[in-house]
Amino acid sequence: MVMVMIKLLARKFIKDYKNINDKKVREAYTVLCGTAGIFCNIILFLLKLFIGIAMNSIAIMGDAFNNLSDTGSGLVTIIGAKLSNKKPDAEHPFGHGRVEYISSLIISFLILLVGLKLFQSSIEKIRFPETVNFNIALIILLVISVLIKLWMYFSFKYAGRQINSGILIANSKDSLNDVFSTSAVIIATVIGSFFTRLPFDGIIGIIVSVIIVFNGLKIAKETIGHLLGSVPDRQTIRSIYSILTDSKDIIGIHDLIVHDYGPNRVFASVHAEIPDNDDIVAIHETIDSLEKKVKSELGIDLVIHMDPVSVSNEKALRLKEAVKSIVREENSGFSIHDFRIADGDEETKVIFDLVIDLETSPEQEKKIISNIKRKIKEYDSRCFAIINLDNSYVEQQISSIIEEAED
Repeated sequence: MVMVMIKLLARKFIKDYKNINDKKVREAYTVLCGTAGIFCNIILFLLKLFIGIAMNSIAIMGDAFNNLSDTGSGLVTIIGAKLSNKKPDAEHPFGHGRVEYISSLIISFLILLVGLKLFQSSIEKIRFPETVNFNIALIILLVISVLIKLWMYFSFKYAGRQINSGILIANSKDSLNDVFSTSAVIIATVIGSFFTRLPFDGIIGIIVSVIIVFNGLKIAKETIGHLLGSVPDRQTIRSIYSILTDSKDIIGIHDLIVHDYGPNRVFASVHAEIPDNDDIVAIHETIDSLEKKVKSELGIDLVIHMDPVSVSNEKALRLKEAVKSIVREENSGFSIHDFRIADGDEETKVIFDLVIDLETSPEQEKKIISNIKRKIKEYDSRCFAIINLDNSYVEQQISSIIEEAED
């Protein structure tokens, strides 16, 4: 029932509103929610400011200015949607999708500013308490304002999930903060009318400000993670792994890297292991079709690099399994790829990439490599290991996905 109004608004104002993968539709959803947010927050600001002045309540007036800052958030939301939907240009070939993340960051800063200001005002209210003028009619109006914010929360959350929009999700969380803060203000005002000697108004104001600051920090952390480049979610890794390894020509994958330039602007690259005795033209056709399938099903522009792997050399296969065992013995979280051998008259060069934790120190790296080389030499005295260290992007997640599939 709560979603009915936003769905009706989407149906009325957004052309082809069900086509949520279209950039214009995503922009229209964001602008619609931003406009609705501005309208509602201006009404709530004026209403709460009037109530706060009439009742002489710092908590209510602080809540009013919180809604005023949300009006600024609505403007940021609209501007962010317009800018993020700009076409790629010579200076920004991957588009402007990350503007949406920057907009979310700005919203988090506004939330923090309001929270800190409310905290300061609440401290002053505790130091110099004033009597709150209780009025049941005005309290009822505050309850109605909570219901409006609750509708905004569900509406923004619904729209944000529909179009995978971080900025709308951030706005929905901010609206939920307002539900809690205004509810706390109402409770404090009612209780304070019975215990006039205690500064409930200021105490609740502090509690509300702490909640606001905490949620502002949480949104900022999530958004900064997107901007810095975070690990893709497990479902994305699982989906890419499943699509690629379903092909009979792909033995395994590694070095999966995902770059997020904003919603529906995701680029990735991966190394796919293929049999070294397969027809290169046929394999190339397979790779092309897999790239198109990933784009069609996941919306990710994937580039696949082919790594030929020996599947018929018994000595190479035996040594590879031995090296895997040695590496797992060193650390169960480590993995190898790009394994090959160069078999000479006097020695066999064993060449592979070793994937270890990013947190591993240079001293530890040297010790790990030395231990693995020694154990390989102990396994076969003719072997000489050449180990290249590789960054662990999502290798541990891929390893655990493989283990789950085997179980």
